[in-house]
Amino acid sequence: MYKYFFKRFFDIIIGVIGLVVFSPFFLIVFVALVFNNKGTPFFFQKRPGKGERLFNIIKFKTMNDKRNGNGNLLPDEQRLTKVGQFVRKTSLDELPQIINLLKGDMSVIGPRPLLPEYLTLYNERQKKRHEVKPGITGWAQVNGRNTISWQQKFEYDVWYVENMSFFLDVKIFFMTFTKVFKSEGINTKNQA
Repeated sequence: MYKYFFKRFFDIIIGVIGLVVFSPFFLIVFVALVFNNKGTPFFFQKRPGKGERLFNIIKFKTMNDKRNGNGNLLPDEQRLTKVGQFVRKTSLDELPQIINLLKGDMSVIGPRPLLPEYLTLYNERQKKRHEVKPGITGWAQVNGRNTISWQQKFEYDVWYVENMSFFLDVKIFFMTFTKVFKSEGINTKNQA
């Protein structure tokens, strides 16, 4: 019952509350990034959702579009701005996903949506991560985020799909705030 009805209800309630509570932060980050990124505060990218259906994920843009003499983008660490570093460290770059949440593309809790080019690389067990809507946060994020291996992330994602419940979602929800507050697992060593 939770998976088919109450989870969506929970998502809408959290989305509306999140929109109201975080709107001042949203506005401040939006204005800062408009100036910092020369008018482009948002980053849109195709991601696979439930049933591998593609949707546009919305995030705050933390890197500029600076290019080298050949027209190629500079490495990530050279394009990540000071404002962008702060926005990532505090996970404020994820705020626009509240729009994805309210549209029904995403859930508060679920496997993080990855790039479409990975779809052909999943084994049968890993494909189970697409049996539910992707999440703004998930079991893998509160158990290591970017400091664990891809294999471990997929195991956590599939475990979540197989064990999804209201109480597990509540646990992940509150664990997420602890992780964000402590800035744990955001980047692996030597990566932007």
